This record gives sequence, structure tokens and C-alpha cells, in this order.
Amino acid sequence: MSGSTRNSTAAGKPAAGASGSAVAAAAAAAEASTPSAWVTYRRLLGFAARYWPLLTVATIGMVIEAGAGAAFVWLMKPLTNDGFVDPKPEMALILPLAIIFLFLLRGVATFCTDYGMARSGRSVVRDLRELVLGKYLRLPSSRFDTEAVPNMVSRLNFDTEQVTQASADALKIIVADGLTILFLFALMLYTSVKVTMAMILIAPLIGVLVWYVGGRYRRISRGIQSSMGDLAHSAEQSLAAQQDVKVHGAQAFEQARYSSLANRVLRLNMKVETTRALSSGMVQILAALALAAIVWVAIGEALAKRLDPGEFMQLMTAMMGIIPSLRRITNVQSVIGRGVAAAERLFSILDDVEEDDRGRTPVDRARGELVFDDVSLSYARGEGRVALDHVSFTARPGTVTAIVGRSGSGKTSLIRLVPRFYEPDSGRITLDGTPLADYALADLRRQVALVGQRVALFDDTVAANIAYGIEAPRESIRAAAEAANAWEFIERLPQGLDTPIGENGALLSGGQRQRLAIARAILRDAPILILDEATAALDTESERLVQDALQRLMPDRTTLVVAHRLSTIEHADQVLVFDQGRLLEQGTHTELLAQGGLYAHLHGMQFREGGPA
Repeated sequence: MSGSTRNSTAAGKPAAGASGSAVAAAAAAAEASTPSAWVTYRRLLGFAARYWPLLTVATIGMVIEAGAGAAFVWLMKPLTNDGFVDPKPEMALILPLAIIFLFLLRGVATFCTDYGMARSGRSVVRDLRELVLGKYLRLPSSRFDTEAVPNMVSRLNFDTEQVTQASADALKIIVADGLTILFLFALMLYTSVKVTMAMILIAPLIGVLVWYVGGRYRRISRGIQSSMGDLAHSAEQSLAAQQDVKVHGAQAFEQARYSSLANRVLRLNMKVETTRALSSGMVQILAALALAAIVWVAIGEALAKRLDPGEFMQLMTAMMGIIPSLRRITNVQSVIGRGVAAAERLFSILDDVEEDDRGRTPVDRARGELVFDDVSLSYARGEGRVALDHVSFTARPGTVTAIVGRSGSGKTSLIRLVPRFYEPDSGRITLDGTPLADYALADLRRQVALVGQRVALFDDTVAANIAYGIEAPRESIRAAAEAANAWEFIERLPQGLDTPIGENGALLSGGQRQRLAIARAILRDAPILILDEATAALDTESERLVQDALQRLMPDRTTLVVAHRLSTIEHADQVLVFDQGRLLEQGTHTELLAQGGLYAHLHGMQFREGGPA
């Protein structure tokens, strides 16, 4: 199981010893802190408000559409009285032309409504996707330790789709069918108040049903969206580690885990559909009761000569037009419930605290003097493992500082503090005498080039990966590739610098990926260079090429080297030896060997095991 999986699992479940009441209290507190559905939906509609011209056209279309439908119902009276009960010759032409005109008008209005709502809805989805991705990229790195990346992608893809249905499709149904109900109800009142009152008695029951169904949809939809993230996470893990899955014969296990999650999504979706079907059936039953009451009262009015055949047809047609609109408005609760639950998840990201970027000290190119002064760091802010414990040292320009120690001793945590991926709990880190927090993040990170064991390459061309984030001429890109010993394999590629390298450089070897990362660092030309076990996973020949490239990159820079193979840092200006977050030893390679401490012990172990090769 990956670290992200373990972290997200731990973050998402209570401790094993938590009592049922404590869990219930936590759930109640979470529910209480969640904004109401209306507050969330109103905020969501605020994103659609910027497209008010489209929404205005769509609203006008819906008014015309509902008005045309009501006008057609109004025609039932002259159609019945003047066309059949007491026929008038002129109606043979007037009524058909009126019907054609109404449906032509309604067709144009429907197109305007559909286009306006679809365009504004899809625009809201685009805006939210851009905002959420931008927000993710501005969140502290600690957020990525507690939430798996596939869950984040699920929010970007699945949750935003639910939002467009709530902000466009559902809004269209609410407005269009709401206007239809309003116009037809007004026509019924105009025709006969007494008959219409029979329907009003059913309205409160329908309102209670809609309120209950809306709350249930929202609760189920939260579970669906959470499960979709888990489903994407499970699939991503299985596919990314497909070779390990195959070699361990774990296909059935991964299939079973995925099937369990897929079945949970199925069950939750069926709860939504069952609720929708039951509520739709209940609305139809209530509407049928209202229709029966109307028929009973209308017949009584007709017998008393207070209702003619045309008015009776008007009332029946209006009621039959109201029933499907009522059913659609009830069913739209499922769409709104999913959209509100998705919007809550998206807004929780947009409202999250970003990286602290309040620094205002300008810096074009730093000299590169780094000073760690009594720096401590613990993950989860003191509630978790201590990563660094009161560390102090200075790394000067033009020198190489090697950082060594056992696995988990704090080496990587140390270098993560330089570009401020994490913030220290206490102590101070300065660059050229200025605290790191006083620099703008973009300016600070422009001073740092990072080459790690796991190289981050993108599904793009060789040139685009070398010049990532930089506008650089082609000559500079080639010069950087040559300096990194990468040109010898680039020129053999089918399209040279324009050759696509696949996802994360899948079409290249490990050594080739490392040399592209070094070429990127050379082109970046930053005064601080961080090498995080850059050659640990390479064969001897690739390591020699990479080390040769690094020797060209390191002069005149402040270089921090996290090293596993101690033979690669024998010429470092200073070596920092860490153990359990504490800086135990500090000195040159020769000095530390003479001390006979932890460094000498680690060095001796490597050579007893056959050397560093």
C-alpha cells in the first residue's frame, strides 16, 4: 500500500479505540459545520450569474415557452365551444393558424432556452475546474500527504459534472416547469376558482414530499462522490503498479477490491433511483387525487350550469399539463442534491488555506547563502513524527553540502524546507540573510533547481520538458542538453528534441530521464541546487554520465546533496550526518571518518557489503 493510501485512510477513519458515541459526535459536528443546501446552492448560482446575458436570453425563452403552453391550453375553450359544440366557420382557419404560430414560437423559445442554459452551465464547469486546479497548485504540500491524487482528479472531473447539472439542467427545469405551473394555475383560477381550490388541498403534501426527498438525495450524493474518488484511487493504484500486481499474482485481489467499491457506488446510485421512482410515483398519485377532485367538482359545476364544455376542457388540459411539470420538479431534487453535495466538496477546496505567500522582499538572483538556525519540523504540527529536531548549519555559495543518514532520519524533510514546501515549526531559515518567508514564493523558488531520484517529466516533447516553465530559444535548450550529457541519446531519437517521451518519460531509461532533469536544471541556472539521491537508482554507466553532468552544473552554486552512496560525496565541502531528525555529526569526509562515529559506521557498512557500486 502506498504512503498516500495509508495517509488518506488514516485521515478518513477514526482511531480503533474510538467509541461509537465519539464517532457519532464527530459526524454530528461535521454535519453542523456544513453549510445549508440553500447557502451552497446560492453560492453555486453566483458562478452562473456572471453569464447573465445568456441566462437572460434563456429566461425570456422559458417565459415564452411557458406562456405559449398556457396559451395553447386557453385555446381549448374556443376549440371546444366554437369548433365542436357550436361550430363557427371562421374558426376552421383561425384555430389551426394559431396552433401553428404557438408551436413555432415555442420551438424558437426552446432553442434559446436550451442553448443559453447549456452554454452558461458548461462555462460554470470550466470556471470551477480552472479555479479548483489552480487552488490545488497553491495548497501546501501537506495537503497532498493526506489526500490521494486520484481523489483530487475525481473532484475535478466527476464533481464538476454534477455541478453543471445542478446549475444549468436543474435550473432550467425549476424555472421552465415552475412558470408552466404558475401560468396554468392562473388560467385555472381565471376559469373557475372553486374547481381550482380542489387542487390546492394537495399542494402542501407535495411540498412536504419534495422537502424530504431533497434532503435524502443530498445525503446519498455525498456518499456517491466520496466513493467515486475511492474508485478512481483504487483503479489508479492497480494500473500504475500493474507489473507488481502481475508478478505477485494479485489480479484477483485488485479486482475484488475494485468490485467492492464499484458495488458500493451501484448501491448508492440505486438508492437515488429508488427514491426518485418512489417520489415520482407519489407525486403522480397525489396529482391523480387532485385531478379526481377537480373532475368531481367540475362535473357538479357543469350540472349547475356554472361551467361550459370549453371551460371544462380548459381545466382538464391545464391539470394534465401541470402533472408532468410537478413530476419533473420533484425528480430534479436528485440532480440538485448531487450538485449541492459536489459543490460542497469543491467549495471546501476553494476555501482551504493556501501557502503563505506574504513575502515582499524582491530578489532577482540570490548569492545563495543558506543558514538553518535551530530549525525544528514535525508533521501534523507536533501531533505526529518529529522530522527535524533543532538543526543548525550554514551552506555557502560555491560549496557542496552533503546530507546523509539512515532512512527516515530527516534528510528529505530538510531539503523540502528550502523551497518552502513545508514550514518549520520553530527556528529560522535565511537566504542571504533574509528569512525565506520574506520572499515571494515565486521569487524564492526561482532560486532553486531540484533534481530528485524520481524525476517529474511530462507527456510532451524532449524540448518542452527541458524548458519546462521557461521561455528559452532552441539553441539554449540544445546547449543545456549537451552539458547534461543528454544530447548523445536525444539526437538518436526519431524527432530529436521534438520527440514525445510519454507519461513521466516512460519511453526513456532511468539514466536518460535523470539527464533530462539535469538539463532542465542547467537551463534554469538557479543559484541553489538540490540533488535528492539523483543517482541512487542508476547503473554504473548511467551514474558516470549523470555524475559528469552534475560536475558541470554544481560550480558557483550552493549545492545540497542528499546521498545514499557515500562514495559520491567524498569531495563535499561539508557532510551533515542525521539520525532521527537530529544533526549528529558535521565535517568533511576525512574528518568524519577519523571521528569513528555514525558516518564512519555507515561508510564501513557500505564497503563491507561490496562497495558503493
